Amino acid sequence: MLIESIQLRELSLPIVSPFTTSFGTQTVRNTYLLRIAGTVRTAQGTESVVGWGECVSLSDPVYSSEYLRGAREVTERYLVPALFAAQESGQEITAETVASVLEHIVGHRMAKSALEMAVLDAQLRGHGMSFASYFGATRTAVPSGVSVGIQDSIDDLLGAVGGYLEEGYVRIKLKIQPGWDIEPVAAVRRAFGDDVPLQVDANAAYTLVDARQLRRLDDYGLLLIEQPLAEDDLVQHAKLAQMMHTPICLDESIESAKDAADAISLGAASVINVKPGRVGGYLEARRIHDLARAHGVAVWCGGMLETGLGRAANTALAALDGFTLPGDISASDRFYRQDITEPFVLRDGMIDVPQGPGLGVTPIPEVLDALAAAPVELWPAAH
Repeated sequence: MLIESIQLRELSLPIVSPFTTSFGTQTVRNTYLLRIAGTVRTAQGTESVVGWGECVSLSDPVYSSEYLRGAREVTERYLVPALFAAQESGQEITAETVASVLEHIVGHRMAKSALEMAVLDAQLRGHGMSFASYFGATRTAVPSGVSVGIQDSIDDLLGAVGGYLEEGYVRIKLKIQPGWDIEPVAAVRRAFGDDVPLQVDANAAYTLVDARQLRRLDDYGLLLIEQPLAEDDLVQHAKLAQMMHTPICLDESIESAKDAADAISLGAASVINVKPGRVGGYLEARRIHDLARAHGVAVWCGGMLETGLGRAANTALAALDGFTLPGDISASDRFYRQDITEPFVLRDGMIDVPQGPGLGVTPIPEVLDALAAAPVELWPAAH
């Protein structure tokens, strides 16, 4: 495609209730959106297109080294100029070439993912193809799990879990940390029984010294324990996996298909949480899916409190056959009273996969204007 302009727009969405993990509490989701305008060559001629991307980095560098202000700066100073420079030198810009064009800029996967997403959305809209069709998805709806943050009390936790089960969520994930692990898991099992699909997420809050405590989770029939140790501890995750019956799932440790291959070969993970932003984009996410499926490793699609834009893309990805476990793709109202797109709705424990061109959804203009800052326009040097 030919990119004519890129618009960057900061966005602030209030969260319906505080969401607490081992690394902090969120009450507002701050992010930025990218809007790419340009043209795409099709069999019918040249089509004017617009594509949307969303950055999933958090405001602070607590989940990963990336943070929102840094992602915005690297996007404006390095990534967008690199795309424009490649285009002006005659290189064709497509979703499939974005990663290679930006490869010389080290890291910043979430910022890169937002750009790739916007290019892919524009490209697919021009060709009348949905994200799901492009990925090769076979399902039209995906099972929806919900992530339950650390609560003030066990009673609050049971109230939250009970409410989500009544809404129809098919899998519960509990955030845990030292001091909030065995007791909440045991309480949920006592209250709701062993048949509820249940998993826990530590967000790297433990070390191998805590293995004895973590092994106590084996008594509760969990689907998995997600990222118990630090993101760079593949070897220690492999050791922990040998000590536990509960499957080990990696999240923060997996930033690429190479990382996934290393983890699988070491025996550090029998499940992988695929977050497209964390791994640099949806194309790399699909590669991880393909790799894991070839090795008999389960994958599921995680979430980063995305708006309807990112939720649409995640839903399409999660419709691939290898995503055999319910992901963190909840309804819009799990986090937001007002999403920027038409809301995603839970129906019989499932979320529908958008079937329209590209993402299949777009921001509602008046909602976006109410929640977002004024746009910043980025142009090619020749503009």
